[in-house]
Amino acid sequence: MTTPTLILNVDDNDGARYAKTRILQSAGFDVVEASNGTDALAVVKRSSVALVLLDVKLPDINGIEVCRRIKADPDSAMVLVLQTSAALTGRADKIRGLEGGADNYLAAPIEADELIANVNALLRMRQTQSALRDSEERFRQLTDNIEDVFWMFSVPARALEYVSPAYATIWGRPVDTLAREPDSWLTAVHPDDRAYVGALWEAVQDTPHYEAEFRVTMPDGSPRWVRDRLFPVRDRHDQVYRVARVTSDITRRKEMEALLRAADANKNEFLATLAHELRNPLSPIRNAAALLGASGNGANERQARARDVITRQVDHLAHLVDDLLDVARISEGKIVLRQEEVELKGVIAQAVETAGPLIAAREHKLEVVQPERQIWLMGDPVRLAQSMGNLLHNAAKFTPKGGRIRVEVTLAGDVVRIAVQDNGIGIADDNLSRIFGMFAQAAVPPDRAPEGLGIGLSLVSRLLEMHGGRLSATSPGIGLGSTFTVELPVLRTAEQGAQAPQATAEAPAPASGGRKIMLVDDNVDAMEMMAFLLAEMGYEAHTTADAGNLVQMALELRPDVIVLDIGLPGVDGYELARMLKQHPQLASIRLVAHTGYGSPEDRRKAQEAGFDAHLVKPAELEDLEKALQG
Repeated sequence: MTTPTLILNVDDNDGARYAKTRILQSAGFDVVEASNGTDALAVVKRSSVALVLLDVKLPDINGIEVCRRIKADPDSAMVLVLQTSAALTGRADKIRGLEGGADNYLAAPIEADELIANVNALLRMRQTQSALRDSEERFRQLTDNIEDVFWMFSVPARALEYVSPAYATIWGRPVDTLAREPDSWLTAVHPDDRAYVGALWEAVQDTPHYEAEFRVTMPDGSPRWVRDRLFPVRDRHDQVYRVARVTSDITRRKEMEALLRAADANKNEFLATLAHELRNPLSPIRNAAALLGASGNGANERQARARDVITRQVDHLAHLVDDLLDVARISEGKIVLRQEEVELKGVIAQAVETAGPLIAAREHKLEVVQPERQIWLMGDPVRLAQSMGNLLHNAAKFTPKGGRIRVEVTLAGDVVRIAVQDNGIGIADDNLSRIFGMFAQAAVPPDRAPEGLGIGLSLVSRLLEMHGGRLSATSPGIGLGSTFTVELPVLRTAEQGAQAPQATAEAPAPASGGRKIMLVDDNVDAMEMMAFLLAEMGYEAHTTADAGNLVQMALELRPDVIVLDIGLPGVDGYELARMLKQHPQLASIRLVAHTGYGSPEDRRKAQEAGFDAHLVKPAELEDLEKALQG
């Protein structure tokens, strides 16, 4: 049910006031009365009055002053005032009343229908104004609370009519500067983009819509990327009389796009490098394999050298694959350190032994300087030696033939520093910040191709961080060498000659004793080569690429050991292991998993399936012997 509109009737003449009240009530309005200006102002203050029917001549306060006070108060400024007068009816009186704030002015006597028509007209105007005001308030609340800048410009003048507060955030400048300098938004556009944006803005009258991305220069000089969209606003004649703009901050998106482009470039570079690194060993392996079948004078010597080549290149391939697997494990948090007390000199000696062939081949002079005291660390000896070996290998790789490499160990309280210094090609300043990134390649002279996959330094850095240490690099510049410094926490130190914790001596592996080995692998070449090798070692080797009937073949052959590839086509190697272990006549056979998957999860699954040992391809001869013997 609609609440009747409340009207205040103000007149000091009782008869006139009564007559006007009856007219208004008959038209359905609620009416309250006042006989003077003071009471009228009080009623307006405490009641929800929609309209004041106000006589100009009042005993205490002039009606024009009452109107002025009503309109001056923010709480009552929207109350309509219809002034009436029986005495002040001239043109000047009406003008004075309207200028005083009245919404209309009627001279008495007033006919009933004229009074009602004027009241209704004013109320309709008030309703329209209220709806417009509510609409504007909703619009303002919306634009004031969005992160984008909302603009409104007139056309064709392109004068700013409105801009939301987000301008101060995205443009980095206060909104009120636009009132003083209307074009300051354009002068803040990046100089390289300003001509492009200015051309779009000049064409607004002919082309009142666009979508553009450009940079804005912040007061501190830093750039910010924005996306700017312009839309036409049309009148009822479909003519464009305004344009609206929405400007969004897309800096973060642009940064992510740049990162994605860099990652894609790194990926392409890495794949090209990986292909290069994998092809390098394949060529000598293929040639060496051809030499193994050669005959004639010197054949034995050539074949021996061919075997050496194959061994070296396979070791290189295995090293590449191991690095890739290590990076994947570290990234997924799956690598586990085998922590124990480690003596630093042993770690460095193993690293020097690992990098020794390359250092010797390049005729480098290696100098190792260490303190007299023994330095003990808590860590994984294999991973620490791998890290130091990678740094030495890196130094040898990027130092010209006949260069110098120096390893210097210094104690600094509870930290030990190992500096690997070379006089090689050096590192540019802009590369120092990225060399520890994944797949980063150092700049090399034009006559040398990049070597390695660009993951060595990243791998070393992460392994050292897992040991509570850190890796840093310095270089005076291109051609002036570089220094990589390792910092690790010291567990304890001891005088030279102190006894290291004794490891339990391992008993030598028993001889093969003609044990029967069954090899199961779908890679026939790999399987046959392993069978030949096992035969040379004194084993009785049997092979099959068909695992579908493995249980029956095992019952007939009764091998001592089955070396089983897990990734067989159409067959689950884990399920085969369970079947063999659950068979009462085959349960005692030793099962060795031989697979290309070597993560801790893969080892766990193999153990749960019943495998007694787990070998990762290509297996080292010593590891193979241990797995077969148990």
